Amino acid sequence: METETATRWLSDEEQRAWRTHLDVSKLLMHQLEKDLQPFGLTINDYEILVNLSESEESRMRMSDLAGATLQSKSRLSHQITRMETAGLVRRENCESDRRGLYAVLTDHGAQVMREVAPHHVASVRRHFIDLMPPADLAALRETLTPVAEHLREQRVG
Repeated sequence: METETATRWLSDEEQRAWRTHLDVSKLLMHQLEKDLQPFGLTINDYEILVNLSESEESRMRMSDLAGATLQSKSRLSHQITRMETAGLVRRENCESDRRGLYAVLTDHGAQVMREVAPHHVASVRRHFIDLMPPADLAALRETLTPVAEHLREQRVG
């Protein structure tokens, strides 16, 4: 027999904090995406370029890249196809696993990263970092770290 548990509704203060978080998350991602548009990139494109540029030999297994960007393998495959057409990345077979594929940053993709990264960082500063005192940024990081760790554990479990 199931036991019914009472719903723990959000208090007014919790509700305001939650909705502020949602607003900031949506509005910030919208603005960062808008600031990437002049370069012909989406925020997903940029995230993939960042992951590849920071990886050893500027390459990642497609399955690892899907996990790093929180995309399904199918969605990532479509994204990579579009980025291949733009000359930003290419796919390579995995020598050790015939079923595996790598996404590899091309020279053109690396050049685009070098051009776009300063603009993206300026956008992040303008719309997020520079709006808070350093102490508040440190407190925000400390506050959100346990939430991020919990959510990462949920993905694995």
